[in-house]
Amino acid sequence: MSIKRYEMTDEQWEQICSLFPVPKTGRPPKDNRLMFNAILWIARSGAAWRDLPERYGSWKTVYSRFCKWRDDGTLLTLFQALSADADYENLSIDSTIIKTHQHGTGAKKGL
Repeated sequence: MSIKRYEMTDEQWEQICSLFPVPKTGRPPKDNRLMFNAILWIARSGAAWRDLPERYGSWKTVYSRFCKWRDDGTLLTLFQALSADADYENLSIDSTIIKTHQHGTGAKKGL
């Protein structure tokens, strides 16, 4: 599978693939990786569901899977699992976010 924009690598997928629920009955579902990549595409691009590229299948199918995973807690479980293993490689703290006490601004003392 070639990696396209906004999609997960094989290494990333291996980290979370076991966290998805196993279907119990009915028609075999679409590939979980394909559905999750479609959800990531929507989240990262900011596009509307109807603008989902055809390679992911019907936008209605992807939206239905998103709602199912949202409602049954699958997405929360994924977030918690990935948060527990965060590497903080791209963590950034900006001085506009952290307020400093007025005496800690670096001005000369005793003026």
